[in-house]
Amino acid sequence: MDAHMDPMTGFNETDLLSPDEAHARFIAQVSPRVCETEHVALDDASGRILAQIIRADRDYPDAPRSAMDGFALLADEQSFVRNLVGEVPMGGVLGLMLGRTQCARIPTGGVLPLGADAVIPKEDVDEQAGEIRLRARVVVGENITPQGSDMRADEIMLQVGRRLGIAEVGLLATLGIVAVPVFRRPVFGVLSSGDELVEPATVPGPGQIRDSNRFAIAAALRAMGCEAVHLPSVPDHDGALEAAMRDALPAVDGLVISGGSSVGERDRTPAAMSALGAPGLLVHGLRIKPGKPTVLAAVGAKPIIGLPGNPTSALLVLDAVVAPLLVRMIGASLQRFKISARLSAPLRGRPGWTWYAPVLLEDEPGGLMAHPLDLRSSHVSLAARASGYVTVVTPLESGAKVEVAGFLGGGY
Repeated sequence: MDAHMDPMTGFNETDLLSPDEAHARFIAQVSPRVCETEHVALDDASGRILAQIIRADRDYPDAPRSAMDGFALLADEQSFVRNLVGEVPMGGVLGLMLGRTQCARIPTGGVLPLGADAVIPKEDVDEQAGEIRLRARVVVGENITPQGSDMRADEIMLQVGRRLGIAEVGLLATLGIVAVPVFRRPVFGVLSSGDELVEPATVPGPGQIRDSNRFAIAAALRAMGCEAVHLPSVPDHDGALEAAMRDALPAVDGLVISGGSSVGERDRTPAAMSALGAPGLLVHGLRIKPGKPTVLAAVGAKPIIGLPGNPTSALLVLDAVVAPLLVRMIGASLQRFKISARLSAPLRGRPGWTWYAPVLLEDEPGGLMAHPLDLRSSHVSLAARASGYVTVVTPLESGAKVEVAGFLGGGY
């Protein structure tokens, strides 16, 4: 046997690629298309990716406004008594110009009357018999929100590729944009391979397991911003997987397959992918743990991803390795939030490899601690028990500061 051959998996480890090398090979051969633009209602825009630049349609505010409840006036150090000549209506304007010895009552957000250049808070005056007496000096611009201080007309407010969230939806509403231009979500077919798989609603018989991977993968794809379509599970016999993929491809933008990617007599995923068309199989096997048997392929511009059958392996690979490739199709970069913590135990890894180590975060007296979990990739519950994972490329000692990545759509 080749000295570099792994007897457990059949992979020649000298041929395995790092995640970065796999990305480079895939991108050099495949140019996944960003989906076309569509318009969605404002209420449906959250989580979508903006497809056009958004500009302010006017100045905001469109006139100077009061920053508090008080009295609008012309700042004049010589005049401490002012005649009260009116009140600014909320949502309207005062139809007169204020003189040096005059003032007008004004609410927070009210439009500053003509002739006024400051607002004095109501608690800084004494009011009686139609006039006010100032108990403090007021200077020009005091307690005023200037015109255009929030947004200027034609100012770029949101760039193409921005993922729309709560704040962005509020801004779009302010700008009067109710039909929001976004990129269409790419549609991925999700299928699992294996005679042992049954539907989640089925009670498994001897040797059978519920097909959890398909649902977890679909949820992860949706968290990225894709649509996921469940495809029937594929049995382990010659030609079945190739036929299933060939039938599914015309209706989707890509495929994600779980299972059947290891090296072995019954692991037919790589061969089936190669038979579908150019460029075909691009990567088979990565220098990572877990997830060594990962497969990257494509037919034209449509990615086909083969994930390991072990549940934790499949989710970690999809999250850490595959997501950066797929988000290109939604017109955005991957936005992954990480949280700093300290390791409660060492993570040694393996020289030249990338390990993804699930950890549990706990707030302790000395700060936030990341507790490594026993990495058994066949355990379905492991990813659900974890707060996230640490990427290990060099040995990490106990107490080392690490960045914990949460699973897309979950974690922490």
